[in-house]
Amino acid sequence: MQIQFNSDESVEGHEALGRHAKEVAQKALQRFEGHVTRIEIHVRDVNGDKSGADDKHCLIEARPAGRRPIAVRARAGSLHQALDSATRKLVRRLDSTLGRQVAKRRANVLPEVSVEAELES
Repeated sequence: MQIQFNSDESVEGHEALGRHAKEVAQKALQRFEGHVTRIEIHVRDVNGDKSGADDKHCLIEARPAGRRPIAVRARAGSLHQALDSATRKLVRRLDSTLGRQVAKRRANVLPEVSVEAELES
């Protein structure tokens, strides 16, 4: 799974934050390793030099193999909080999306047994 980190000029210390973001994503998403080909993390400070509540923005896009991309967003008071929130949202979305995919495969693989046949035995 490839992880890319992007930030604009409004983010200070983007190299250290990039390393941290990649570590957080790798740890949180490692169980999806075989199903997700790439993760893109985008962070920015919406207000730039001005302060403000929830002005840090994080967008994470996952690209599951053979499926449409999944994107989540979070805003918070710090970039670390926005990253953590977006990562939790992405894990829930991937669990939901990929869980349904696995359930469909199981339904197609398991033989159907009629209720009447089970009652007769």
